[in-house]
Amino acid sequence: MHEMSIALSIVDAVVAKARQEGGVRISAIDLLIGKLAGIEPESLKFCFSAAARETLAAEALLNIEEPEGVGECGECGMSFPVNFYYAECPRCRSLRVKIVSGEEFLIQSMTIEEEGE
Repeated sequence: MHEMSIALSIVDAVVAKARQEGGVRISAIDLLIGKLAGIEPESLKFCFSAAARETLAAEALLNIEEPEGVGECGECGMSFPVNFYYAECPRCRSLRVKIVSGEEFLIQSMTIEEEGE
């Protein structure tokens, strides 16, 4: 379950940034995780709740946006939805398909609360 190591990395990154900004609590974290990134969002949420215990992110709500996979044909240039890495172009049947979306993994933003909020 690599989601635990990912969750620990997220906690480390957001807590460090929150402290740098003078925050005392993180109330929300917005992630972008493409459907082809190989990360199970529900497993990540479960692991995050354990990894964030007793940190500034302990009560943070984890919001995950999951963009679909998109491939682009290297022969005819058509863009089309893909659900896996090995795809065939629906127009020309070429296997020269480049994944152009769906592999993302980003911490997009977080909500930090400061002392007195």
